[in-house]
Amino acid sequence: MDLDALTAARREEWDRLAELDRIRRLNGSEADELVARYQAASADLADIKTSAGRSAQGDVVSTLISAARVRLTGARENPLRVLPRFFALQLPAALYRLRWTALVIAVAFVAVVALVAFWVSGDPALVATLGAQADLQHYAEHDFIDYYNPAATFAGTVWTNNAWIAVQCVLFGITGFWPVMVLVQNAIGVGTAAAVLLAFDAGDVFVLYILPHGLLELTSIFVAGAAGLHLFWSWIAPGHRTRGRALADAGISLVVVAIGLVLSLLVSGIIEGFVTGQPWPWWLKIGIGALALGAFVFYMVVIGGRAYRAGETGGLEEFDAGTPELVAG
Repeated sequence: MDLDALTAARREEWDRLAELDRIRRLNGSEADELVARYQAASADLADIKTSAGRSAQGDVVSTLISAARVRLTGARENPLRVLPRFFALQLPAALYRLRWTALVIAVAFVAVVALVAFWVSGDPALVATLGAQADLQHYAEHDFIDYYNPAATFAGTVWTNNAWIAVQCVLFGITGFWPVMVLVQNAIGVGTAAAVLLAFDAGDVFVLYILPHGLLELTSIFVAGAAGLHLFWSWIAPGHRTRGRALADAGISLVVVAIGLVLSLLVSGIIEGFVTGQPWPWWLKIGIGALALGAFVFYMVVIGGRAYRAGETGGLEEFDAGTPELVAG
């Protein structure tokens, strides 16, 4: 193939392709012409690469084709322009759909904590199985309080630990038992700590040190557990959809929920690292925790309910999530 001859023959067509690409708003005929020019240029590029390999003419045509492809398929929307809709509609709607499951989990969690705490603390033999009395007393009087050391590194450690618990509930939710196991293990752990403090007449210390950050932290974990169980249920009862489609829809919504939980657990980690251990009045510290929880619940129930009733499902847009199903015709 004579590349110079091909360039001379196709120059006007390539220039027209570049001209169409520069037009801000294409009408119907111009859009059709852009598609035709794009296809013709693609065929020219294939001929050039087949006969001559890499060449200056081929690079020019390749650049024109790339620009036209972006124009035809659309460029990804600026993430900063997507954020308002994400936080105003998608995230609250996704959280709203989990509200009742999260509430059931919260009630069950508190019941297990109370059962373990009062059962163990009321039986000296069970308390003795937790360790030596001197060690337990030191934990109740010193270690439990000293744990809440105000520091940025501590806040970061708490955040990553809680995020890992939430991730387990979400990622392995499809198993059905994993979120339940994680929640029960944590409930037993919290109940055991409460039992030790109750056994040494320090139950008030437990409550006062747990509430400031625990209100939002535990609520976030409950929502994570609810998200995991919803994923499991979408597989068990897909309704009119196929199981694959139901899992895909639930999984996309869980991506949105996971982002929200990362942020809420960040807030609870900051409270635990910089508020819980401070020598401030208890009404102030618990008030900060209650305010954080109130804001989360308002966002989840009120704003989320409004978005849900407006038709928002809590999933990502098809452009961001990918087309879930291809249909011929």
